[in-house]
Amino acid sequence: MSKKDNGASLILSYLNEKNRPYSAQDVFCNLQKQHGLGKTAVVKAMELLAVEGKIKEKTYGKQKIYFASQDQFKDVNESDLKAMDDQISEVSAELQTLTQSCKQLDAELKELNSSLTTEEMAAETKELKAENSGYKARLEKIKSATNHVTPEEKEKVYKDRDVYVKEWKKRKRLASDMMNAILEGYPKSKKEFLEEVGVETDEDYKAVIPST
Repeated sequence: MSKKDNGASLILSYLNEKNRPYSAQDVFCNLQKQHGLGKTAVVKAMELLAVEGKIKEKTYGKQKIYFASQDQFKDVNESDLKAMDDQISEVSAELQTLTQSCKQLDAELKELNSSLTTEEMAAETKELKAENSGYKARLEKIKSATNHVTPEEKEKVYKDRDVYVKEWKKRKRLASDMMNAILEGYPKSKKEFLEEVGVETDEDYKAVIPST
C-alpha cells in the first residue's frame, strides 16, 4: 500500500470481500489495528472511492454508509440462495458442535490443571509410604510390648473406681449432714463457719464426683 494510495485499495478490497454496509468509523475500527490506518485517511479514502464510483454511498441523517458496488456481482437465483441458506445452516450446526466440544475440552483442561502432576504424585506417594512405614513400626512395637493390661486387671480397676466413688459420695453426704446440723444453731453464715473451722470443700478445688 503506497502513501499515495492512502489505503483506498485496501478499503475497496475489504468492502468488496465483506459486501455489506459500513460506516467510515466501522472500517476504521476493523482495519486500524492490523493495518495502522488513521481515521482521517479512512474517511478521505472512502469519500474518494465513492466519488470515483468504485463504492456506493448512502446518507442516513448525519451518518454516511458505504458498501460495495453491486454491479460487479452476478445475479443470484432462488436455488443459489437456498443452497447458501443450507450451507449456512450446516456451518452453524458444525459451529455449535465445535463450540460444545471446546467447552468440554476446556473443562477437562481445567480439571487436569488442578490435578497433581506426575512428579507431585510421585513425591506424595513417597511421603505416604514413609508415613505408613512409621505407623507399621509403631503398631509392631505396641504388639510386642509386654506391659499390656489384661482384661482382669482392667475389670479390677473399674470395680475399685466404683468403690472409691461410692465411698466419696457417702462421706460427702455424712459431712454435709453434720455441717447442716451444726449450722442450725450457728449464728453466722455457712461460709464463715467453714473458714472458722478450716474446712476445705470439693467446690474449693473444683473437684467433681465422677458418675458411676
